[in-house]
Amino acid sequence: MKEKINFRPYIMLGALVAIWLVFAFTTDGLFLTNRNFSNLMRQTAIVGLLATGMVLIIVTGHIDLSVGSVVAFTGGVAAILNVWSFDFSSPLAIIVALGVGVLIGALNGWLVAYANIPAFIVTLGGMLIYRGAVKGSTKGETVGPLKEDFQLLGGSFLPKYVGYIVLFLLLAGIAYLIYSNIKKLKEDNRPYMMHLFGGIGLMVICSGFFFALNSYKGLPYPVLILLVIATIVTILSSLTPFGRHVYALGGNKEAAFYSGIDIRKNTLFVFMIMGFLAAVAGVVYTAQLGNATANAGRNLELDAIAACVIGGTSLIGGKGTIPGALLGALIMASLDNGMILMNVQDYIQDIIKGLILVTAVWLDVSGKK
Repeated sequence: MKEKINFRPYIMLGALVAIWLVFAFTTDGLFLTNRNFSNLMRQTAIVGLLATGMVLIIVTGHIDLSVGSVVAFTGGVAAILNVWSFDFSSPLAIIVALGVGVLIGALNGWLVAYANIPAFIVTLGGMLIYRGAVKGSTKGETVGPLKEDFQLLGGSFLPKYVGYIVLFLLLAGIAYLIYSNIKKLKEDNRPYMMHLFGGIGLMVICSGFFFALNSYKGLPYPVLILLVIATIVTILSSLTPFGRHVYALGGNKEAAFYSGIDIRKNTLFVFMIMGFLAAVAGVVYTAQLGNATANAGRNLELDAIAACVIGGTSLIGGKGTIPGALLGALIMASLDNGMILMNVQDYIQDIIKGLILVTAVWLDVSGKK
């Protein structure tokens, strides 16, 4: 039987290239400058961190609408501890904020898994609760400026040679995956040339990505954080029993139950991961701004969900990948960045992003039919 080729990643890459070309033309080349490319990658890091966790949430058949508010709340906690009279060191303030994120995720997961409240209701309520909490805790004020070592997390760059070391490790990992996949396909007497060309293309793209960043100031810290976390979550979701259980849970909950999978425990753990990643995004986001505000992180939950759907994650569960979500995050960040450079009004930006989200879901549903 002839193997069906998944053209979605290539279509997404083509769409990304088209978006970049359009913005390069409409901004007189400003969009593709090395400086703006570096800024684009830092924007992508925030959405990418949230999308990495959101993939697991959606794969299990749930949704998390609270992540934008959790970003604001955890960032506010870190800023209050770092700036106001508590005199917490930056590392300790960050650790506390991450712990708060895990606790929020655990609470959401418990309410969904053990109290049997729909995730939509739990996280919709959380979106309001944590937004209100950050408004109250900051008293509606801007909390800042952060200490210099805290701000380094959001605005500093790795030495260029470190960037090349990271690139080498990344290329080695991709080469190993290509070799493993081709070996398996050969054993099954299945065609492998498409996988080979796709892998080589990915290596070329990654190389161009790193060279572009190093041509400016180097690899930004937020991008490194995203790459490390995305790699860990990818391994966790694809090479461990937990990952297999998560996908089985989303594919068929009843079959997963009768297979002996602990549905409640896995659901709780997935929401804890999401809470932790939302807190990481909150800390990085706050570090980039240099302060915390009650309005931080608005609509980030929609960007994260859109990134996942654009990247091929199915809203009915059981299907989705971290690399696809990261590519979707890059597309969403590119749209934001390009429209800002073009001075597109806010309401038009919202309309365009909403249309893209609806179109992505429509294409996903049409593809299944």
